[in-house]
This record gives sequence, structure tokens and C-alpha cells, in this order.
Amino acid sequence: MRIAGAALNQIPFDWTHNLRTIREAIEQAKAAGVQLLCLPELCLTGYNCEDLFLSDWLPESALAHLQQVRPWTEGICVVVGLPVRLNHRTYNTAAVLRDGQILGFAAKQFLANDGVHYEPRFFQPWPAGETTTVRWEGEEWTLGDLIFEHQGVKFGFEICEDAWRPDDVRPACRLMGRVDLIVNPSASHFAMSKTDVRYQLVTKASRTFNCTYLYANLLGNEAGRTVYDGEILVARNGHLLLRNQLMSFKEVDMECVDVDFDAEQVRAEEIQPLPTPDEYRELNQALSLALFDYLRKARSRGFVLSLSGGADSCMCAVAVAEMVRLGAAELGTAEFMRRSGCFTTEEIEQIAGPAVPVADQDAPGPKDASLSAPDHEQATANQRITQRLLTCAYQGTVNSSDDTFNSAKELADSLGAVFYNWEIDQEVNGYVGKIEQALHRELTWKTDDLALQNIQARVRAPAIWLLANVQNCLLITTSNRSEASVGYCTMDGDTAGSISPIAGVDKDFVKKWLRWAETELNYPALRHVNGLQPTAELRPLEEKQTDERDLMPYVLLNRIERLAFYDRLSPQQVLATLVQEDPAPDPEQLKTYVKRFYSLWSRNQWKRERYAPSFHLDDYNVDPRSWLRFPILSGGYTEELNAL
Repeated sequence: MRIAGAALNQIPFDWTHNLRTIREAIEQAKAAGVQLLCLPELCLTGYNCEDLFLSDWLPESALAHLQQVRPWTEGICVVVGLPVRLNHRTYNTAAVLRDGQILGFAAKQFLANDGVHYEPRFFQPWPAGETTTVRWEGEEWTLGDLIFEHQGVKFGFEICEDAWRPDDVRPACRLMGRVDLIVNPSASHFAMSKTDVRYQLVTKASRTFNCTYLYANLLGNEAGRTVYDGEILVARNGHLLLRNQLMSFKEVDMECVDVDFDAEQVRAEEIQPLPTPDEYRELNQALSLALFDYLRKARSRGFVLSLSGGADSCMCAVAVAEMVRLGAAELGTAEFMRRSGCFTTEEIEQIAGPAVPVADQDAPGPKDASLSAPDHEQATANQRITQRLLTCAYQGTVNSSDDTFNSAKELADSLGAVFYNWEIDQEVNGYVGKIEQALHRELTWKTDDLALQNIQARVRAPAIWLLANVQNCLLITTSNRSEASVGYCTMDGDTAGSISPIAGVDKDFVKKWLRWAETELNYPALRHVNGLQPTAELRPLEEKQTDERDLMPYVLLNRIERLAFYDRLSPQQVLATLVQEDPAPDPEQLKTYVKRFYSLWSRNQWKRERYAPSFHLDDYNVDPRSWLRFPILSGGYTEELNAL
């Protein structure tokens, strides 16, 4: 049987869009001679409909829209994910359709309730072995723990989280010996190196349960924060049969493979490991696709960036340029421009010119083909697109250095971005003068250090917001995860923006990524920022302000953060772990850093609550709306820190 998975780039309850991609996937599958097609989890509604899953109308509308899919399934068996609501409870299901008929609904048995997932809020888990009936306009179908048969091949389901449970409780353990094929429609979020975990999960399941295993994931930035890599995997008895390229800019990525279910396949003695994932490259692809989807789904006209010349803003600028380069390499220049929604037909014809070859789509793994340097003509076209999609401004003060200005200007020019430069000292002095007049005293660095730093960052916001509004663009804010943890930012200043692309990435990784991008992605203008120590440049230049002098070494900050909130250790346990890992540093200095981290963390939760939406890119983040909740007001670890 020729079986297939299709990764779809969907939009929450955008019925027209979602049905169009579903139909396109089915048509591609039919054209390829596919007999069974698996579409992703909740692909009809979109996975991220949040509390709308608790309504009556959304699941009812999904069931009504499913009827439109029925006539498209003549001659093919198709799996479509959607919510079904029964007796005021919503279930996450996979509908099986064939020859215009609905054969039934398999229901998800285990719900994801960690990290970015909060499924028990929306759905009820389905009890193993049970079934019920779904009724709609005089028709009825079975829903529950079901086995289906197509052309003599019996198949059952694991839906995403079902497969991540122990082997002795997951649905596969009860399907073993009863089915030839396990189908897994998923909405599994991207995190760096996660593809290796998923590969192991699928191949080991096929070997453990002596079956063929078909896995199909969602694709792209569906709803704002979570990114899906569109992975499609097929394995049989521990042997990998199919793995697609990840992070496609296509809205539909359909991949198929032939499986001879009548022939015996020797069980793999061991699972062959994949090459170690390149996390720099993975992040580049995920960030590019996330920005592209956010741009077009927000119906915006481009991005505006306050380019300080520092590491974070430079990474954001390169990310937009990479979005253009990777997207145009895969889709072709004209199609990329059309899909972005930011260009007229005349502009597309002016820039795109003759058709550009599309990158090879057949090689497995992440999209590597499009990472080679474009030719001169394509590079010029990419710069012209970037000029339309990225506007940068350097907003200097007396405390800004020539180093950061040169870093910002040369990078923007090399990318093709529009670059503006203006000073904000007059505005800063105006606000400082007003407060001095009101308080009847002078504001000085000795008595008002933080306030004088903050006003500079805050004064930068109105002008850059105005520029973004005038151009109908998304304003990028550049904070990283390390700064978010300790509140090293100015609210309504450098945190102002519509989207915060790298807020889920730690500062040490940002610095390493930029050094990688300078050489591997051929951005020589990054040599400036890669030669600088990260600094806010808000104090007088003679003080030689640096981030790590204000806070602590970033490597140590990231380690404390991970121990505290990923491993969920107490301050005492964090300190003991740090001393055990590296007894060389001064224990008293370590204690000071641990106290500083927890104190800054506790008092700055209100800032994290107000950050612009960010992408989930690592295996954890500190966004209270997607991964880590913490009280705004608390005891601040007072007793725990005193005990140190």
C-alpha cells in the first residue's frame, strides 16, 4: 500500500484556508497514487484554538465543515483531525474518511499537560476500550478506541501525546498483534534537537510493537508562539522508511512511501542514530519560518527594528534576511513575494524577473539545500525584498559608541535593509528637565542611576513605534531569555514591540549563533558585533558598562535559570549543584550570584507578563503564557535565600 503523511500550515478556525490546504493535500496524494493519507492533529480547526475548544459552536462547526471533505475522499482513505463535543465535553479526535463516507472517529487517550501544552483545560481524555456514537443531521458514526481496515490493512491510532507515554500504557501496547499499521496525527511543537527524540520515538515504536508506524506533524507558526516543523516519519520494525525535510515554507508538504504489508521485514537489531542535529541551523530555519508566518498571518507589511548594533538586535535583523533567503530559495522569488502579502503584482514582476530554480525537495532532514550561498542575481533580488520588508533605525545618545553605530549601519547596509539614524538626547534631556523642575533637584548618576538609564531606553520607543505604525509594520523587540529572567530591560522601552522573536533564546546562545552566522551563513558585517562585549550603553561611556558586569556571567545565569525552573530545584539545591559541578569558583561569589538571580527573578515577573509574544524555540522558555507560570507578587524566596 502506498501510504502518506501531509504536513499542513494551518490557521486557527480559518475554515477557508484550512479546507483549502486539506483539499490540496488530498489532491496531491491522489495524483501520487496514495491509498491512505494521514493529516495532522486538529488540522481542520487548527491546534491552537485555545478556549474556543470549550465552546459548543466551534466543534459543531468543525463537524459541519468535515462534510465538505467527504466528496474529496473518493478513491482514497484520509485521516482528518478535529474536535468533537459530546455532553459538554470536548474530545480530540481523528476522523477516518473513505469514498465520501465517514468511517468513524478515533479519540485521543492521553493529553499533553506540560511545557507549551495545556490540553486538559480543553479536552477530555478518552478511556481505553470504550466507544460511543456521534450524530449529525440524521447520520451517526462510532467514536472512541477503534481499529479500522483499508484494503486488507488493519490500522489503529496514537494521537501525538499517546505515543509519548510509557510502552506499557500507551495505545500501541493494546494494538500490538491486532493491527499492521499505527497512524499518528500530531501537533508536536518545535524545539532544538527535538527531531532526534521524535525519530527515536517512531522507529522504536515500530520495532517494539512489530508494526509500520506513520507519523505526520503540523507545519509552521500556526497561531503566534508555537512553531511546528512539519516532520513526516514512516518506520517499520525499527527501519526508517521515510523522513522528510523539515521547516518547509510550503503550506502543504505531502510525502509518501510504498509498504508491502504482506512481506516480512526483519526486526532491526538496533535503531540507527541520526547525525547530531545542528542547533544553529535548526534555530535559523525555525526562526525564519516563524517570522514569515507571523508576517503574513498578521496581514502586516514588514518589520521595523531599533537596531542598536548589539547582539540581540543584530540577530533579529539577520533573522529577517534569512527569512527572505530561505523562503525565496524554496518557493522561488515570485511565490515567496506573493505569499508574503506585502507586494503588488508589478513589484513582484520587477524584482522576481525570470523564474528561480527551487531547492531540491527530496533529501531527508532539515532543509540544507537552500543554505548554500545564492548567486549574485538571486542575492540582489533578496536584498531588494529585504529593503521592502525590514526598516532599521539607530537611535543614539551621548552614551552610544561609534562601535555600535558602525555595527548597526554596516549590517543593515549589507542586508539591503532601510537604515535611519537619529539622536534622542534632546528628548531625554526634556524629560529629565521636567522631573528635575518638579522635584526641585538635579538628577545624577550617583543618586538616580536606574532612572537615568531607563529614560533613554524608554524615549526610544515612541519614534520607532511611530515609524512602524506609519508603514503598517510589525515592530520587533529584541529581548532574549536571559534578560527576561532577571528583568534586565526597560518596560515600554527596549521591550516595546509587536513580536519578540528571540525571547525564548538565552544570551550565550545568541552570541554563539552570531559567530556561526558570520562564517557559515556568510554575513561578514557581523564581525563588528562579534567583537563587542554585550552592553546596554545607557551609562556614560567612561564607565565601560557591560551586561555581565551588571548581572553575572551569562553562562552561569543560564545554568541557574535552568536548574531553578527546568529542573525545578530550590535555591539551596541550585547552589549545591553549582558547587559540585565546578568547585573552582569562589563559593561565596556563587552564593551572591544565586541570591541575585532569585531576587531579580521574583521582582520582575510583572515584566515577563507584559512581554510581546515570543516564539518557543528551545526546550523551555520563561514566557508565562506558554511555558512558565509564576506569581507576580510573592515572598521572593526570602526565607530560602536567607538560609543560604
